[in-house]
Amino acid sequence: MSTLEFQRSLPAKRMGAGLLVRDRSGRVLLVEPTYKPNWEIPGGAVEVDESPRECAAREVGEEIGVELTPGRLLVIDYQHPEPERTESIMFVFDGGIVDAARSDQIELAANELRSWRLVAPEELPTLAVPRLRRRIEHALVAVAERQTFYLENGHPFP
Repeated sequence: MSTLEFQRSLPAKRMGAGLLVRDRSGRVLLVEPTYKPNWEIPGGAVEVDESPRECAAREVGEEIGVELTPGRLLVIDYQHPEPERTESIMFVFDGGIVDAARSDQIELAANELRSWRLVAPEELPTLAVPRLRRRIEHALVAVAERQTFYLENGHPFP
């Protein structure tokens, strides 16, 4: 068996990547998908032969119509499988600060997103599922403290 054949026989994991985008007052940009009930940060599924950073840039451009360059890696979050979800690895990169002029340029991909909002961190529990809320909260700390966090289900490990 060749090395490539062996590597192709190994398990594959679902990956996603997104950007933590904020305004000057510290609110976080969340988007409301059309295909599920939960709000998300802009981003999406990593495609074959695409890096997580490339995915975040592509997905954000497709979803909100604004080209943002992914900055520093803030969070890697391994998600254990659940009854309705396969295991996954999620990456969050710094999407920087979006001012009013830049946010006025946002044009949602109508087939993917219903709306967007800038959300104060204390509002996150009302819009984001717990695993995403924890991921965002750690990403905000990572920005402030210039750190990168490894999480499992949104919790630091160990």
